[in-house]
Amino acid sequence: MSVSIAGRADWLDDKHLQRLLAILSEGGEAARVAGGAVRNALMGQTVADIDIATTCLPSETIRRAEAEGFKPVPTGIEHGTITVVAGGKPYEVTTLRADIETDGRRAKVSFGRDWKADAERRDFTINALYAEADGTVIDLVGGIADIEARRLRFIGDAEARIAEDYLRILRFFRFFAWYGEGRPDAEGLKACARLKDGLAQLSAERVWSELKKLLSAPDPSRALLWMRQAGVLTRVLPESEKWGIDAVHGLTRTGLDLDWPADPMLRLEAMVPPDAARMQTLAQRLKFSTAEADRLRHWALATVIEPKTTEGELAKKLYRGDRQGFVDRLRLSLAGARARAVEDNDALLEAGGFSRLLAYAVKWQKPEFPLKGSDLTALGASPGPKLGATLKNLEAEWIESGFATKRDALLERAAQALIP
Repeated sequence: MSVSIAGRADWLDDKHLQRLLAILSEGGEAARVAGGAVRNALMGQTVADIDIATTCLPSETIRRAEAEGFKPVPTGIEHGTITVVAGGKPYEVTTLRADIETDGRRAKVSFGRDWKADAERRDFTINALYAEADGTVIDLVGGIADIEARRLRFIGDAEARIAEDYLRILRFFRFFAWYGEGRPDAEGLKACARLKDGLAQLSAERVWSELKKLLSAPDPSRALLWMRQAGVLTRVLPESEKWGIDAVHGLTRTGLDLDWPADPMLRLEAMVPPDAARMQTLAQRLKFSTAEADRLRHWALATVIEPKTTEGELAKKLYRGDRQGFVDRLRLSLAGARARAVEDNDALLEAGGFSRLLAYAVKWQKPEFPLKGSDLTALGASPGPKLGATLKNLEAEWIESGFATKRDALLERAAQALIP
């Protein structure tokens, strides 16, 4: 019995996609939707990108796309990939390929016309499915059965697939987090454990990109557990060793209950120690963006907040520190308390406190200190260390007042401090 995605993939009806498939299938050539779009359509999940595989050579893909009025962009022409913009949407169109040489990081390819060879060069069976323009699914590697079983399985020999590109170790756990159920495929897991040293060959950017995608899964906790068991997690994230991943499940559960968006940075923080120096090293090693590195540092530097802290006390901390760092701390504390509350009534009270403080911190707006240096020079003060120290002391008094001291009172205090 044939399987089809017709009727469960609205995007397949797009007239521009249909026209693109048609022009790439003329004159004895063929074109099919490939990979993740087919997989997600079969699994009832959202489809973000639509890739196309074709027998047309890259130059012919460009010629046909231009003739139709579409815009071809040679984004990866050395690997046979042309991005064709049709109807305002980008489609990656790739010529059928076979790997002729690999080094664990990249592959040299030859173009071909063999659909089975193209499928067998891919990583996992669920990623090697094709769909005709009418929705009929072409399965040459047993991917449909694996989708039905929610099983992630390498195509062919797992070690051979990994040796072609060691990033596939991380992809194994990432795809398991998103699509797998039960235990991971035993052969795949063993291969990942045996070949984990190859991860050292990968660029930091590729490693962090995969980790972020894994940590963005609805619930990455099971995949992280198996990564730890295989020794893979320690290889890419040594900071998690002797600290643990146990908090991730509770964080995920709380996020689902409270409708928090999946936050890979927050989940990372749940796995590593709040040590600013080590977090700086981590950010440098994995080449974090400035925003990512700053968020991790601010979280590590944020002081611990007790559940009985008053909102006034929290406001002072927020003013002197970084709000996002404290919000992250409070979210992790709330998730931890909720997880313990199943067996500990005191933790339930703690969760209430953290929930109150988190709600306050999320809405908090930083007040503006009413005085500037120019206000003090207008009183006759000379620019210099004394002026700076006076301004700093007045700000500290203002903070301790709960930001309540008015400008006139502060100016009066300034005059008293500056008069010899």
